[in-house]
Amino acid sequence: MRGFGGLVATTAAAAVVLTGPGAPRAQAADRDVPDLALVVTNGTARTVALKSGQRDFARLWQLLSPTHSDSEQVPEAWQEGHLPRVRVTVLWGMTGIGGWPYTQRAPGGDVAMERVDQVFEASDGAVWVRTDPAPDVEDDDIRWHRASQTVFDELDRDGLLGARATTAAKPDEGLSDGVRWAVTGLAGGLALGVGGSLLIRRAAARREPGPPREPRQELIDL
Repeated sequence: MRGFGGLVATTAAAAVVLTGPGAPRAQAADRDVPDLALVVTNGTARTVALKSGQRDFARLWQLLSPTHSDSEQVPEAWQEGHLPRVRVTVLWGMTGIGGWPYTQRAPGGDVAMERVDQVFEASDGAVWVRTDPAPDVEDDDIRWHRASQTVFDELDRDGLLGARATTAAKPDEGLSDGVRWAVTGLAGGLALGVGGSLLIRRAAARREPGPPREPRQELIDL
């Protein structure tokens, strides 16, 4: 994805994003595993924050498999940008990182957003997840995998995935466009919920899964 980088959202109090017991847990300080999901539904910029230990976080994890790194073949038209509308965009984050000197927070007071998943429904009803594992890097490393229809239907019934789109996306209206409004929702959610600022972390280019190298930081006030 182009230009929205690994995002670090700084919070006024680290307790806002502390993990709880239960479903996939992650300690961002020592494991590169998400423990926070920011869910933005179909073009609305409405953001819902889910944390490790919550039931919906566990169900979203089951649907999207945010540690999945392989890719499956998709229709050629999709590769050319002729995609269905995005149902939901999820920015996966890790809490308990960052802080001084990159922000004014105490060490471990930031949240890093470094993976973006988007959910699509194919014309045959199949559910696909499109992943940018390094949104800060300008490359073609976009990965696809099928998701569980059963889990998707359950989340859809509960309203977590937003409204179904009635029209197809325009060519080239892909991941970068979706994350543009997703980041708007992320910023709005932080401003309304905890305040703070957005720290965009740009990492050295990489194509293989793994932690970014040589991070650079740019602070943007909200």
